[in-house]
Amino acid sequence: MSGQGSNWLKGMVTIHIRGGQPEQLVNRALAGGLQLSSIRWTSSGLLECELSISDFFGLRPYLKETGCRVHVTKRKGLPFLLVKAERRKLFAAGIVLFFAIIFMLSSLVWSIEVQGNVKLTEDQIRAAAKEEGLYPMQWSFRLTDADVLSKQLVRKLPGSTWVGVEKKGTKVIIQVVESTIPDKASLNTPRHLVASDDAVVTEIIAEAGRPVVRKNTKVKKDQILISGTIGGEMNSRTVVAKGNVRGLVWYEFEISSPLVQQVKVYTGDKETKWFAVIGSRALQLSGYGDSAFGKSESIKHEEKVSWRNWSLPIGRMKETIMETRMEDRTLTEEEAKNVGILQAKAKLLLKTGSDAVIRDEIVLHEKADNGKVYMKVLFEVEQSIVKEMPLVHMQGE
Repeated sequence: MSGQGSNWLKGMVTIHIRGGQPEQLVNRALAGGLQLSSIRWTSSGLLECELSISDFFGLRPYLKETGCRVHVTKRKGLPFLLVKAERRKLFAAGIVLFFAIIFMLSSLVWSIEVQGNVKLTEDQIRAAAKEEGLYPMQWSFRLTDADVLSKQLVRKLPGSTWVGVEKKGTKVIIQVVESTIPDKASLNTPRHLVASDDAVVTEIIAEAGRPVVRKNTKVKKDQILISGTIGGEMNSRTVVAKGNVRGLVWYEFEISSPLVQQVKVYTGDKETKWFAVIGSRALQLSGYGDSAFGKSESIKHEEKVSWRNWSLPIGRMKETIMETRMEDRTLTEEEAKNVGILQAKAKLLLKTGSDAVIRDEIVLHEKADNGKVYMKVLFEVEQSIVKEMPLVHMQGE
């Protein structure tokens, strides 16, 4: 143990020596085997030094010989801490209880996170883990060794090739690797790929079958794009046509956009509530009672107790409730027009699919009447234009 640590355990005092012969006191004490340190003269002309409690009581004979008196100015070390703790028993007990609770909370499994599962459901994995003694609020020391637990979970989870169990603080992560089974090829009947809408072809890629249209060709709905019949007249056969054909399709929208719209604004008034968080539960500490706001929004911010890589399942949460109100906002005709077109585009892309691209828009008609802007807009959209048609329907060709 270091010298400072040993001195702290024994207890040290700092003293001022008054009257008599201070130098003689120090010399005789050192010669008698007492350990005095940090010896110096203070600005008030007193000799100051530091020594242990046992050496302090050993000074008595030397004080009589030299006619000196001592005054203790500082006390430090474990003995003095124990005296204070004895005087404040409830405070000391509270500190001990606090650290005991922290230790107990950190020894529990508070949450289980499942990763990597695709076919296996999270409920299946959690149920298998529970059978092996792994579940929230379980003591960490009661858990089976991670390697053994991993092997047991692999046996209980059909379709898994490896299961990893890792404990991070109060959280356990279950990593699942599932076995890969190739998908069975679907049994498709011979087919054509035909146009789903009237369009102008912008791209055609035939993976199987015979393309019968070219780029920049105008096609009608249900017209064959990639034929499932290949070969000559004397040596033809049917296949499952595959490929991708994109084209320009036109959509006409009638739009009405109001010149006065309601928007949500914040008034600036807010209320704050504080909660103590333990695991997944929150205990309200302040801000009781119903909110005085008619309309409001709340924002929650949670802070957990953490130290380095450890995160304990206890902390606090602040909930800020902000008052809102609806206000009328008057738009210009141009602003109302832009809002209406944006809403129409959102509906159009929802209808045509995520791979669709709006290439152009043409306003065919526009007028303002009764507080609204009315428009007729033509949108040009590049999208996939293929749909399947079984060859059994094409026998009359």
